[in-house]
Amino acid sequence: MREPWRIPASWRWTTLGEVTSVVGGGTPKTSRGEYWNGDIPWITPADLSGYERKEIRSGERYITAAGLRGSSAHLLPTGTVLFSSRAPIGYVAIAATPMATNQGFKSFVPPSGIDPSFLYYYLRSAKGLALSAASGTTFKELSKRRAALLVFPLAPVPEQHRIVARVDALFAGLNDGIAALERSETNLERYRASVLKAAVEGRLTERWRSENPPDQTGEQLLRRILDERRKRWEEEQLAAFAAKGRKPPRNWKTSYKEPLAADTADLPSLPEGWCWATMDQVTSRTMNGFGRRSDTPGGEPRMVLRLADVKNGRISYSKPRYLDCTPAQIAKYKVGAADVLIIRVNGSANLVGRLVGCEDTPQDVLFCDHFIRAKCVNQELGRWLRTYSDSEGFRSKITRTKVSSAGQHTVNQGSILAIPVPIPPERERVEVRKALGAGLSKTESAEESTAKASRLVSVLRQSILKRAFEGRLVPQDSNDEPAGVLLKRIRAAREA
Repeated sequence: MREPWRIPASWRWTTLGEVTSVVGGGTPKTSRGEYWNGDIPWITPADLSGYERKEIRSGERYITAAGLRGSSAHLLPTGTVLFSSRAPIGYVAIAATPMATNQGFKSFVPPSGIDPSFLYYYLRSAKGLALSAASGTTFKELSKRRAALLVFPLAPVPEQHRIVARVDALFAGLNDGIAALERSETNLERYRASVLKAAVEGRLTERWRSENPPDQTGEQLLRRILDERRKRWEEEQLAAFAAKGRKPPRNWKTSYKEPLAADTADLPSLPEGWCWATMDQVTSRTMNGFGRRSDTPGGEPRMVLRLADVKNGRISYSKPRYLDCTPAQIAKYKVGAADVLIIRVNGSANLVGRLVGCEDTPQDVLFCDHFIRAKCVNQELGRWLRTYSDSEGFRSKITRTKVSSAGQHTVNQGSILAIPVPIPPERERVEVRKALGAGLSKTESAEESTAKASRLVSVLRQSILKRAFEGRLVPQDSNDEPAGVLLKRIRAAREA
């Protein structure tokens, strides 16, 4: 056996299969009602996603004794160390009570002489070893045979206990630090929300407004936007008639559909010079995106934006996807600098309805049907809509109108277009965004420091575990029974 790193002379290298019982799991048939809703906790890797505690007592589901007998699941004793072996590899927990797992685990039942917590911390540190031993094409999986061959540094029993006590203490301190970071992040979010609320309600520019009378009110700006909206519609209609070689019919302008106006009955009052509008009034040509999944033969390759391309409210072009598209599809679905994309569907309720700007989008970039596109009169108006879309007022409207089904949250064009939007005078709108940027700049350095601290905590945990299993975290005691004697005793017990 190749020794991956040096350990103290009183320790011994062995394998997990030599000193523990490696046990797989199974899933009772879901069609058999008598197999489910019993009193035996049944754990899946999903139960350990985001799970931070060392021990686990139950997951979301339970099985019956009949379900245990009718499947390949096993009843694991208290103290068994559960290790997820696929999708993903590396979740670890100690069974605090007898339980079973599905087939996504290779569990290790330690004998007398191996502290379950010592094995737990080792498996947390050995995720890289497990991944390197896994195989598979669609997804990696650690087989029972390869799990048994994973190397294990066996320490004397008293030193195992000393290591566990020291790691527990150090991790508790790090957990306190993480809790403080989470409180800090919560406070930052509250501060950001309060600054944004003050911005879109005109309180950030209250003094500026008193010293700078508007040369154009929000109502006048809205009228100009509506006039521009209608003008564009008429130009598009004339172009469509010309493309077909037809003259516009008499009274063709009467087919223009006026956008939905804001119902101000239940809306809060705005500062002088501001007015309420709707998303329908300040945008045009709203439509869902490119829904085709396969390439068009003979088409031209074009980048098609996906949800995966949105990072922190901005579009990332680091991993673009290209599809062959027809000229008609390119003309219909390409985004412009003054467009905004609205996230239409997502597994996260917090992301649905968020607006993404397109001012830096390369030429002929299309958008998929996870988005709704809305065209704005100019880029500055698009920036204002994106700013307001993160506010509590906008998000509360999204929460009321979104639909949830099968783990997905969606909004439709009708619900988006009806949302009211405050419109400040043009000069003040620019000033609001400046004041907002200055207010939020205070949080940027704090957020960066918090993110660095979170990454440091993760690094420190791995460093602690590395030192622990190199025998450098706690001192050795010459009075401890050597691990070699313990290993012989474990082997003899297993043979017997």
